[in-house]
Amino acid sequence: MSALSRVYRGETAIDFVSISRKTLIVSAILALASIVTLAVRPLNKSIDFTGGVIVSVENNRNVAVEEVRAELRDVGFESARVQISGDGFVLVQTEALDPDGQDALVKAVSDAAGAQVNDANVSAVGPTFGAEVTRKAIEALVVFLIVVSLFIAWRFEWKMAAGALTALFHDLVIAGGIYAVVGFVVTPATIIAALTILGYSLYDTVVVFDKVRENVAEGSTKATYSQIINSSMNQVLMRSINTSLTSLLPVGSLLVVGFLALGAETLREFALALFIGIAVGTYSSLFVASPLLAIWKEREPEWERRRLRALRLEAGLDTAPVEPEPVSMKIEVAAPKQAVARPPKQRRKRR
Repeated sequence: MSALSRVYRGETAIDFVSISRKTLIVSAILALASIVTLAVRPLNKSIDFTGGVIVSVENNRNVAVEEVRAELRDVGFESARVQISGDGFVLVQTEALDPDGQDALVKAVSDAAGAQVNDANVSAVGPTFGAEVTRKAIEALVVFLIVVSLFIAWRFEWKMAAGALTALFHDLVIAGGIYAVVGFVVTPATIIAALTILGYSLYDTVVVFDKVRENVAEGSTKATYSQIINSSMNQVLMRSINTSLTSLLPVGSLLVVGFLALGAETLREFALALFIGIAVGTYSSLFVASPLLAIWKEREPEWERRRLRALRLEAGLDTAPVEPEPVSMKIEVAAPKQAVARPPKQRRKRR
């Protein structure tokens, strides 16, 4: 039978817990590196969060980004961010400007692109609106995490809730670190995608936890928690792979078709966050949440006793006494002998 067939039937015997003792170290290093990166190099927030001005004008002269930047430098806008969209527009973003500065920016961009000033689209967002969007995003995240924690603790147990939250934190931090390193722009669409990512990652984790609970209820009294975790994860491995692939394929098509073919910036921002989050979430559900649960549960007295017994059996050192066969205490009483009549004595005759 091929390896793919064994995966499909849930007949694999991959030791996820043993592998994860090493991958957890890698995950911790990546999470710490992401936190340091976010502290040193903050996220590239869009105008919706920071406030500012965006000027969009049709690129009639087919100018390159460097040409537009040179034109803006000459009029004092050297810090402006310049993009050439796929549908033939020049996009320039700066911090908040007064009316005179805004007019100067529109004229410089229009001249660089070879368009009329009246044809330019200007969007101005104040810093108050950006702060409000940030506050709402944080509130939504906090409420989501609280509700999820309470539900998992009620439906399963608090250690499973802690494992799921650790995986969610892992996904958010590493996805944020990737955005900070590469310099992707964080927009409201990115926040929506991040909340979608959390829901996806949580779904995959809960599927594994539900199988673990089922196997604990039906399993052997000699199996360790790590063995139950491994068995459960092998049984749902194909389901996790199918879920990930069926999610990544349409998201990848959004990236390729939506952005490259149609030039839709919003689709790219949304699909990029989804793609990174789904990939990281699949990894965390297999190598973070469940292995952490196994480590925490095996510190409980009952599971610790099973683990130590399994180690003794593996090393051939199990010295558990063998119970002797029960001895019957039944005493057989001999039946009383019945009296037998003695023949009469014969008397001798006297002569």
